[in-house]
Amino acid sequence: MTTDPILRLENVHKSFGETHVLKGVSLTIQPRDVVVLVGPSGTGKSTLLRCINLLSPPTQGKIWLEEQEITAPGVNQDKVRQRIGMVFQDFNLFTHLTALGNVMVGLTRVRKMNKKEAYDLAMLELDRVGLVDRADHYPAQLSGGQKQRVAIARALGMDPHVMLFDEPTSALDPELTGEVLEVMQQLGQEGMTMMVVSHEMGFARRVASRIVFMEGGYIVEEGPPDQMFDAPRNERTREFLNKISSFEDNGQGE
Repeated sequence: MTTDPILRLENVHKSFGETHVLKGVSLTIQPRDVVVLVGPSGTGKSTLLRCINLLSPPTQGKIWLEEQEITAPGVNQDKVRQRIGMVFQDFNLFTHLTALGNVMVGLTRVRKMNKKEAYDLAMLELDRVGLVDRADHYPAQLSGGQKQRVAIARALGMDPHVMLFDEPTSALDPELTGEVLEVMQQLGQEGMTMMVVSHEMGFARRVASRIVFMEGGYIVEEGPPDQMFDAPRNERTREFLNKISSFEDNGQGE
């Protein structure tokens, strides 16, 4: 099994005007890693995912996807995005297309599949997220959890090497959160490399191979779940994780 990283970030900075959001983030992701990014709101976690997907390229620093430096001048960003699936908190589905149509559109337009191939693969991906019976439903006819699972199926259809999840359950009612996390847990078990911004600490404990705690645009600490929850080295990490875990234990989590 290769030990070459699938994703490598070196001194990544991101500024929006005068606002310096990321202040030198370096991180290495191995194949099959499930990395959960945690930390206070506004600390740069979602911005980091958008930098990796080149939706918001870094102001400074370098990012490699496998052997390719994707921040190098002249890189075809569309081709890079085909290898990096992205799932947003607000679904971003096409309202005029069915669940099946939402998954098929990228297959026909980007992967250039014929309609039969695209249909077969789209149905396979909908089955993977438990939604074959909703293939002909439009987004307005789906629950929030079902919409998010369609968004996951759409991203999977592009055959990504890495999946990025930006707070995928934050817009969902608590009873719908579980069905999305279950699909993500299954992907992790299948060996999908994932980076997840989430406040779901139960999911992080169960599924993450590594937890990265960010604050103020920096990585404060990273490590396996047991270490991060039970014996963090940094007092700020301990304080944050204790607070958010007790919030969840009291049934007040998202």
